Amino acid sequence: MTENTSSNISTQKKRDYSQAELDENKFIYDQFDPNYVRQMNESLFKIVEEAYFRPVYVGFDEMPKRNNPDHPIILASNHSGMAFPWDAMVFGCGILKRFDYEEDKIFRAITAPGLSGVPAMHPFFMKGSWKMAGGVDANFLNFETMMQYPKGHLLIYPEGIPGIGKGFNRKYQLQRFATSFIRMSLKYKTDILPYSTVNAEYVVPYVYSFDSINRQFNKVGVPFMAIGVLTLALVFPWAFYLAFPVKMHFVKGTRLSPYKWTDKDYEDMTEDEIGAIRDKVKDLMQKDLDAAVAEYGQSPYQVKELLKVMWKKRSYFPYNLPIFWPLMFHEFERQWIQERKYETKEAVEIGTGWGTFLRLIWRNPITLAYFIPILGWLVLLVYGNRKWKKLDELGKPLT
Repeated sequence: MTENTSSNISTQKKRDYSQAELDENKFIYDQFDPNYVRQMNESLFKIVEEAYFRPVYVGFDEMPKRNNPDHPIILASNHSGMAFPWDAMVFGCGILKRFDYEEDKIFRAITAPGLSGVPAMHPFFMKGSWKMAGGVDANFLNFETMMQYPKGHLLIYPEGIPGIGKGFNRKYQLQRFATSFIRMSLKYKTDILPYSTVNAEYVVPYVYSFDSINRQFNKVGVPFMAIGVLTLALVFPWAFYLAFPVKMHFVKGTRLSPYKWTDKDYEDMTEDEIGAIRDKVKDLMQKDLDAAVAEYGQSPYQVKELLKVMWKKRSYFPYNLPIFWPLMFHEFERQWIQERKYETKEAVEIGTGWGTFLRLIWRNPITLAYFIPILGWLVLLVYGNRKWKKLDELGKPLT
């Protein structure tokens, strides 16, 4: 369910775009709304981070500078596998907050078109959240357009769909990379900065993927079938967004310069030569990942610390627990849209504590559908599609 970036790009026809085509596509630069992420951090993710995931950013005291001033460096990370992309959301929101939302120090993520195009693939059906948070649909035109982005960096998950479908039985084993980010690094002579996402494999643990089962589902267009705890999501909608309280670590890896590994110009390189560089990058990233897991991945939950933090942040209870997240996220969107806080720039304020529970349900009755078995999915899908259509008709500034 995470950003299936490289695999989406690799299935498309490769071509060279004219500068005019790239310039015409630069409207994607403006879809990002830093205030949206700031508001999410201050009203939602402070609770999710401080009293649940407790993320640690190793080596990110400073954001690296571009080696080529005209082109962003490309951050690349491993997929956590078989879960909603909480790791990517926590990393993205945390980095923006860490660098005070300065566009020259943050990044834009190349994300699967399915994330931005399907209501259920947004966090709790929040329309436009991926693009307003900086995401850009994965295709060659968008990727190359973003290579001319004047500020900041890019982020891609090069494992693609095989990365999220690898299952707990292949945790921390990098799957085959696509070559799109290698091509962009070679063409624009820009560095790749890998980082390792550690412990997010345990966001939804013990969910398995088997090639023999996947091949059967491939025949009907389903890339893989998860076997384990996550199958609860077929019954209860809230389980689709389930996350266990892992202590996430994001560990900066070894900065790479693939364009220095060859004497040839990008245009003169063969597919085999590009593939060989891709494989070398993958091997180096696997070494970084193995080292990061050995150092930070031996106690993914750190339960004693978690209980201490939950007690210290008890004013957030019960909204730091995933079963209550639908209430928070829907209330955020209600204030953002219905109270027009996207326009007024007023702070989104979500009260916490048991005293607010009934008020939030009264304001957001649709959240009850998350706990209705099977039928709840039908209610939410109808709700999501109708809401998106209505917002489009009203011309809300949501993409």
